[in-house]
Amino acid sequence: MTSHSHPLRDLGWSADFLSQLSLEELETLTPARVTGVHRARLSALTADGPVELALPPDLSAGDIAVGDWVLADAATHRAERLLARHSRIFRRAAGDAAREQLIVANVDAVFITTSCSDEFNEARLERYLALCHAGGVPPVFVLTKIDKAPDPGAYLGRLRAIGPMVPAVPVNAKSPEAAEALRPWCGPGQTVAFLGMSGVGKSTLASALTGLDLETGALSADDMRGRHTTTAREMHRIPDGGWLIDTPGMRELRLTDMAEGIDEAFAEIAELAGRCRFRDCAHESEPGCAVQAAAKAGQIDPARIERWKKLRAEDAEHSALALDRKRKGKELSKLVKQVKRIKGRN
Repeated sequence: MTSHSHPLRDLGWSADFLSQLSLEELETLTPARVTGVHRARLSALTADGPVELALPPDLSAGDIAVGDWVLADAATHRAERLLARHSRIFRRAAGDAAREQLIVANVDAVFITTSCSDEFNEARLERYLALCHAGGVPPVFVLTKIDKAPDPGAYLGRLRAIGPMVPAVPVNAKSPEAAEALRPWCGPGQTVAFLGMSGVGKSTLASALTGLDLETGALSADDMRGRHTTTAREMHRIPDGGWLIDTPGMRELRLTDMAEGIDEAFAEIAELAGRCRFRDCAHESEPGCAVQAAAKAGQIDPARIERWKKLRAEDAEHSALALDRKRKGKELSKLVKQVKRIKGRN
């Protein structure tokens, strides 16, 4: 993270954020972009430089992500309010279907990074696409280790099969040209982030874009899987303009409240599902199923249909659990208030 000052627009500030401020807030508070989230404080950048802020009084560290905008009180060194986001990447928190875990906020593009190796996995990449679409972030495929594969084109073909409208950029992450290939999505006021498994070259690419030495562990000659040492989300300045949020590799991507994102990631299947004879079609053996008809005609890979159904079922289950927990929480809160009122009368 840089220690220099930056105009707000270079930090990613826009009219959408400005419109959220009252006249009083414009006069008394300072916009700040969150660059680090810690247990009891935030690291942030203002137009005048870096600051350390106490958390807002009504929020915890889990409610704020790197990339968020807050309004800071210079006198108390506290973030007073979190501004509404224009995009976010999130997943279901481990062991809690009712809570989402924020990954990054207010990003303009996400580099979904995979490699020409056994790590390449369509099901995982489709989950990343669903995350991006659900959070309103344009995805970009970045295919690394093309120098290690006899036929990188085959991997590019597999990417096009699951994301025909998603840009796909093949790179050798260690090549001087790698950073240049990603620059069309970078620039003043733009924020990008990497998502992907450990060892696919995210830190190498992040280092090339930022000019920083982001450490990467040794690469195994057997399986080409490196050890990624990034353990926290951090926001770094790109010298030619813009910002990069580096993230640790994520093995688990639990989905909840992402039905629209899933259908956008599988747009051709979702469009066919709307043509089925029955509204509640399970896309198995029902008569008039447009999805299965397309599969039998060789228009859609049956394996892709099964992955779509699996993600939809997972999302529906977790979303139902989340709603049930929220309902029970409201009922418990109501009961506690009733008990307090009764005690107050006695």
